[in-house]
Amino acid sequence: MDLSCFKAYDLRGRVPDQLNPTLAERIGRAYVEVTGAKRVIVGYDIRLSSRDIADALCSGLMAAGADVFDIGLCGTELVYFATSHYKMDGGIMVTASHNPRDHNGMKMVGPDSRPISSDNGLNDIRDRVLEPFGDAPEQGRYEPLEVVTAYVDHLLGYITAGSLKPKTIVVNAGNGGAGLMIDELEQHLPFDFIKVHHQADGHFPNGVPNPILEENRAATADAVVEYGASMGIAWDGDYDRCFFFDENGRFIEGYYIVGLLADQFLRKTGGGKVIHDPRLTWNTIDLVNAAGGKAIESKTGHAFIKQRMRDEDAVYGGEMSAHHYFRDFAYCDSGMIPWLLVAERLCQSGQTLSSLIDARIEAYPASGEINRTIDDPPKVIAAIEAKYSPGAKSVSHVDGASIEFDDWRFNLRMSNTEPVVRLNVESRGDIALMKEKTAELLAEMQRLNEKG
Repeated sequence: MDLSCFKAYDLRGRVPDQLNPTLAERIGRAYVEVTGAKRVIVGYDIRLSSRDIADALCSGLMAAGADVFDIGLCGTELVYFATSHYKMDGGIMVTASHNPRDHNGMKMVGPDSRPISSDNGLNDIRDRVLEPFGDAPEQGRYEPLEVVTAYVDHLLGYITAGSLKPKTIVVNAGNGGAGLMIDELEQHLPFDFIKVHHQADGHFPNGVPNPILEENRAATADAVVEYGASMGIAWDGDYDRCFFFDENGRFIEGYYIVGLLADQFLRKTGGGKVIHDPRLTWNTIDLVNAAGGKAIESKTGHAFIKQRMRDEDAVYGGEMSAHHYFRDFAYCDSGMIPWLLVAERLCQSGQTLSSLIDARIEAYPASGEINRTIDDPPKVIAAIEAKYSPGAKSVSHVDGASIEFDDWRFNLRMSNTEPVVRLNVESRGDIALMKEKTAELLAEMQRLNEKG
């Protein structure tokens, strides 16, 4: 049996050769036997294969003795919400997010929506799939569960409804699941939504929803300009990530959204801790300190961020990859909470999104993440660190190598899954310096790679 769909943090693979109903049923049984879960939430995304895989998964869970609560077609964050809100033993979302159309997968959590990954049970589930199963003492039961009403109430709790004003907002679900939630929220908000690629359609007639790809941004950007919208928002397929466009249709790098959300959230809480990743940091640290909070650095990746948030009881956590985490959301990531907070900020401040962001870009210009294929990533990173660290103000290894000088800094880290090195550079108010150092580092990476 091919178990290559098991990855470090979740399951992902082609249907039906790497993931299919037969395997899904065995995964369900293995999940119960490994975790001991008795009550499990199951949801699924809009992919054509998701319903069949979810049904088989439910059969396996019940065969192992667990009661299944099926929340139906949804986004990943509804599984997180339902698992924690209803105090279930675990939850499984059938989704492949922004992966190709013929793929599917699963994201698993335990009690309190704590992530299940390779270092805390996922590998055990994988190994258990291959072993014979015994008979469960008693077949579990199946129950549909409606969670959208409670979830909409939860979402609206993050904003002050009275501060909202009529605005035109472009929303692009990419034919994924986000449109269904926007329709639910629409009746509670004073916004006029311009809906692009809105209908959920697992055929993905406009391409797989992944706004991080530049070629997928034009539809949102063009609609913002055409309708004179205050901002645009686009989501991936299971809408656990959201991406922003200002009133000019300009795509906003996730780094600057992290700072904006940290500032907005700390204004509400009157302080607290904020977790951020090490790739780009100065803007976030500056805004957090100014708002009376404490910025804490964590290794990149949702499992690391979520655990650090729990350890620190942080109110918010953000990654420049557009994952945003909230303490009151079981420390999980949401693609709906962020845009509600940004919309609230626009209404309260009377400012445009571009004016809020431009000031931060000017203060801390950044390269954005640049990926390069490298034959020997550890060797190249070590060589660059050896060259730059002697004159550095500080060197950190929270995630890759972060090397900081008085007026610029960079982070260099390798991919966990491919021979790729990822570079991020920022400066203090000097875009020319940032560009110069970015070009310098890229040239050095190329030289070292060619040297071998």
